[in-house]
Formats: sequence, structure tokens, C-alpha cells
Amino acid sequence: MTDSLADTPSAPSAKRKRGPSLGDVALHAGVSTQTVSRVANGLTNVEESTKQRVLASMQVLGYRPNRAARALRSGQFRNIGVVMFTLSSYGNMRTLDAIAVSAATAGYSITVVPVERPTQQDVSVALGRLLEQAVDGIIVVIEAHIVDRSDVELPPGLSVVVVDSTERSDYPQVDTDQAEGARQATQHLLELGHRTVWHISGPADSYSAARREASWRRTLEEAGAPVPEVFPGDWSTAAGYRHGQEIASRPEITAVFAGNDQMALGVLRALHEAGRRVPEDVSVVGFDDMAESDSFWPPLTTIHQQFEAIGRRALELLIAEIEGRPEPVRSSVMDTRLVVRASTAPPPDAAGAAARVE
Repeated sequence: MTDSLADTPSAPSAKRKRGPSLGDVALHAGVSTQTVSRVANGLTNVEESTKQRVLASMQVLGYRPNRAARALRSGQFRNIGVVMFTLSSYGNMRTLDAIAVSAATAGYSITVVPVERPTQQDVSVALGRLLEQAVDGIIVVIEAHIVDRSDVELPPGLSVVVVDSTERSDYPQVDTDQAEGARQATQHLLELGHRTVWHISGPADSYSAARREASWRRTLEEAGAPVPEVFPGDWSTAAGYRHGQEIASRPEITAVFAGNDQMALGVLRALHEAGRRVPEDVSVVGFDDMAESDSFWPPLTTIHQQFEAIGRRALELLIAEIEGRPEPVRSSVMDTRLVVRASTAPPPDAAGAAARVE
């Protein structure tokens, strides 16, 4: 045999090729090692053209910053934890996407720990797992009444921002103006001439659902309209369909405000199957403005939420806390907007009366 063991890559004496160093990148980009270090650490005091040249050299050479060494030098891991319940929901996924994109732009990575059930135990376990991942701060996206509980302790000494899940004032918060959105939905239907508006709510432990239901009720009361019983839902299309079957069997119901677009979709299906026309017989309004809402049949009137803005703002507040420059405004509320499409119209009796007058 002419080949020896020493010549094979697996031989003990085989030398591992050294990865590119900070100096290699500096030489390739024609800058100082300090400049490369500033770019690697996500600092902003580098001209954009120089930064792009350094990043290009890193890519060509295959340079990877040593996160552990960088953390020892700076005291930061450049890693943000996200605790989130219901990754499958439209709003949460849009919010998470915005957090991830904004974090990457700011030079941070994210670690997501999903919570299977919105319980004290599951949330506490998720927070513990994130602390093991060496994060600089945490964004909590759990709409249930969990963070307010005394037996759920958020990590002391760690920057935390809460999205849509608390009435605590000791942490920065970001939320949609749930009450205003529900008011807009209910008022829209009343202004069309409907005697009252029926509501399919979200889960009982949801802050969003509670705020929307309370605002729906208040809007009816202020208008002197009857306040009907609430159909309790859970954000799912199945819940909307189930309640939609009952709604379809009750001719006195001419207007429905569903707590989210998914439940509204279930209502539309149930009404269609029962032969009740939308909006001629029943008007339906949702909440969220999912990307597919304008493709429902008929296209859904709904309340637009700024999920991307919520994610960006939460990340912005957290980084400000991490970097020791907290903002004076610790609570941000994002506006909502009524989007009128083809699923709402005056009630059948009003339409008939208008025709008779003509």
C-alpha cells in the first residue's frame, strides 16, 4: 500500500484548517481590525459603504463572529428570547415575523420558545428555558391572564417587554387598541340601520377578547340598543361555524361581529349552507384583517390590526432597555382601522323600506 493513515483526513495527525480571523477579514476588506470588530458587534458608528464591504468580506471568507467571546467582552449575547402562545394564529405569526426581521436588522438573533398551554407552569418553564439560552431580554406574547398572576415571576434583572397580555405597569407594553376596534365594528353595523349587533367572543381567558366584548357591550348601551347574549368562541373557524349554524336558524339576527376573522369565516360558511345571504340577510364583521379576508365570499368587512408595527415596536422598546436607554413612554397602543368590504349592508327590512320609498 502506498497510502498511509497519516494522509487521510481522519488521521490523528491531520491538521484542522484554521478558520478566517478578524485580521483576515480586515486585510481582505482593506480596513482596520477595529472596524471589523465594530461591524461584527453590530455597532452603528461605521459608514454604510464600509460596513457593506466588511460584510461582503466576511461572506467571501466564511468568517463567523465568536459569540461567546463577544459576549464576554461586551456583556451582551445579542440574542433575544420570545415566549409565545399559539404559533399557528395569524396575528402571532405576523408579530413574530416582524420581531425576527427587526432583530436581524439590529444585529440580534432570536430564540423562540412556544407555550403549548397558557398556564402558569408552562409559562414559567418557557422563561426558565430562555434563561438557559443566554438571552439579553425577552418579549412575552401571551394574551391570557397569566403575566398578571403573582405566581408567575418574570426574570428579575432582565429586560422584558410584554405584548397584549398584562395590565402591569412595571414592564413596557405594546398592544392594539382593542376597544376602539370593537367600537368601530359595532358602530358600523348600527349606522347601517341594524337594531342590534350579536357578538361571537374569543376565549374567556383572553385580554383581547375581554376588551373587545366590553367595548361591543358599551357601544350598544350608549346607542340605546339591546345587548343580546354573547356567543362564546375560541378564535377558531370551527367555533364560528358552530355558532353560525344557530345564527342561521334565528331570523331576528341580522348583524354579527365576530371576535376575529377566522370565526367570521366559519359564520359565513354556516350561513351559506343554510341559504341565508350575506349581506342581504345577515351582515358579518370580523377583526384582524387577515391577508385572505378580501378573498372570503363575500369579501369580509373587518378591523385592521397593525401586527407588524406591534412586533417592530416591541423589539424597539426591548433593545432600548437592553442598551440602557429606556424610553419615557413605556406603553404603546397601535391604532385600528375599519376596512369596509362586501359582507355588510343595511338590514333586510331597511332595504325593503328604501325600495318601497323609491
